[in-house]
Amino acid sequence: MGKLYLVPTPIGNLGDISPRAAETLAAVDFIAAEDTRVTVKLLNHLGLKRPMVIYHRHNCAAAGPAILDRLLAGEDCALVTDAGTPAISDPGEDLVALCAQSGVPVESIPGPCALTVALSASGLPTARFVFEGFLPTNRKNRRLRLEALAEEERTVVLYEAPHKLRDTLADLADALGGERPVSVCRELTKLHEEIWRGTLGEARDRWAAQEPRGEFVLVIAGAPRRDEEAPDEEAALGRVAELRALGLPLKAAAAQAAVETGMKKRRLYELALGKK
Repeated sequence: MGKLYLVPTPIGNLGDISPRAAETLAAVDFIAAEDTRVTVKLLNHLGLKRPMVIYHRHNCAAAGPAILDRLLAGEDCALVTDAGTPAISDPGEDLVALCAQSGVPVESIPGPCALTVALSASGLPTARFVFEGFLPTNRKNRRLRLEALAEEERTVVLYEAPHKLRDTLADLADALGGERPVSVCRELTKLHEEIWRGTLGEARDRWAAQEPRGEFVLVIAGAPRRDEEAPDEEAALGRVAELRALGLPLKAAAAQAAVETGMKKRRLYELALGKK
C-alpha cells in the first residue's frame, strides 16, 4: 500500500518551498496537481520531472477514486494545490477522507498557508479564530452565513477572489457593521504584498474606488463580548496603545479595542484621543 503526501506549495514566493517538501516531490511515484501548468513551474524551479495527474474540484468525483486505486496498488502520491496547503478550503479534503476510509496512510508536510500568514500579520487577536474559507455564492446560504458571523466573537478569516471582493466587503459591512475592524491582506509573500488595516466600511469604500487585484485574505475582528460587568476603561485604553504600536490608526485601534473589551467605540475613541 502506498501513501498520500499533502505537500504545501509557495503562495507567491518560490523560496518558501521547504527542503522536506522538495524531497517528497522528488520521491513520490506521481503528483496530483490542481493545475499541471502551475505545478510544472515549481518542478522546473526544483529541477524535477515527475508524472502528474489532474485533481481539482471539477473532476474530484472521478479523479479521487482513480488516485485511491493507485495508492492501494502501492504507489506513493503527492497532492499539491496551485498555492498553499492541500485540503484547506480545497477538494483535497475529499481525497484525504477517501484514504482514511480505505486505511491508506496520509502524511501532511508543514508549509505555506495564506490563512496563517494573514492572521499572524493582521494585528487582530489570534488566540481564538474561525476560518470560513470562501463565503457561499447562493444568496440564501450567504445571508445565513453572514448572520451567524455577525455574532461570532472570535476573529474571522475569509478568502476572496479579486472579482468578488467589492461585493463581499459590501455584504460584510452591511451584516457585521461598517465599524468592525478588518485587515485586508493582498498578494501575500509576492512582490506587491499589501496588508491594509481599517474598518469594513473604509475597506468597502476604498475598493469601490480601486480595482481589486490579486488574491485576498480578510481578517475580521470578532463581535463584542457580551459581558455583564462594566468594561475596564484603563484596560481598554491599554489595548488601544498596544494596537497603535502594531501600526493601526487610532480610529481602527479604538474600534478593535472596543470590540474586545465591550466598551462603546465612540467613548473609547474620545478617551484615547484625549490621552493622545
